[in-house]
Amino acid sequence: MKEFLSHAKYVIKQNKITSGAFIVFFLIIIIGIFGPMIAPYDPLATDTTKTFLPPCSEHWCGTDHVGRDIFSRIVVATQLDLKIAVLAVMISIFFGTIVGCLAGYFGGWTDRIASRIVDTIMAFPLFVLAMGIVAALGNTVENIIYATAIINFPFYVRVSRAEVNVRRDMEYVKAARISGNSEIRLIFAHILPNILPPMMVQFSLNLGWAILNAAGLSFIGLGVRPPTAEWGIMVAEGVTYIVSGEWWISLFPGLVLAFTVLTFNFLGDGLRDIIDPRERT
Repeated sequence: MKEFLSHAKYVIKQNKITSGAFIVFFLIIIIGIFGPMIAPYDPLATDTTKTFLPPCSEHWCGTDHVGRDIFSRIVVATQLDLKIAVLAVMISIFFGTIVGCLAGYFGGWTDRIASRIVDTIMAFPLFVLAMGIVAALGNTVENIIYATAIINFPFYVRVSRAEVNVRRDMEYVKAARISGNSEIRLIFAHILPNILPPMMVQFSLNLGWAILNAAGLSFIGLGVRPPTAEWGIMVAEGVTYIVSGEWWISLFPGLVLAFTVLTFNFLGDGLRDIIDPRERT
């Protein structure tokens, strides 16, 4: 553990992008938790006397077509977008890891059934599949979470299956089997803890993609319903007014969305460098 922490500290210190990604990540988490208390204005409060105000000292990111403060809506929307992404990815990593572990360890018909399920999901363009699920079930936050979890499910099945398939015949697993451990205990007490590092890297990468997916659904009208503060909705609301010169309505939420997704991608790259034993010297 001491060696691992020393290596992690070294990677974060040497790689400025990774260290910056960790700092921004914790900042996003803080904003997501305390967003409603940080926001200077009510994100749903309208004021027709202050419509289309450009960025100024009073409204840092300007106001939209009904006078709502864009900065406040961006801050409050962080909580909702993080909630959707984290819950969706947690559901997919839980079920995907279980299915992948069973398929990789037992093989045979278990592996064939899991592979066919994954192939069926992957046969569709994933965003189109998410659109179909939400359109069929209704565009509520819960259904967006389920749809995002379903399209992320194959990633964790494949990663966990490959990792378990490699480790099931290793010496420490054979020793645990000889000691009288059951097959289920071998999988979840001995093999699973050793495949968690690559799963955590995949978790970080999928968080950014889940946020982008939720925002995309909201952008096309299949996500969170207005007037809820959500980054995809805010970008969609501002697109209409770009031609008339009110560029700030969609620019700022779009930048925050892109910056957040980029942060999670850099965070995943940093975690990979920290976890990969080949990087340790």
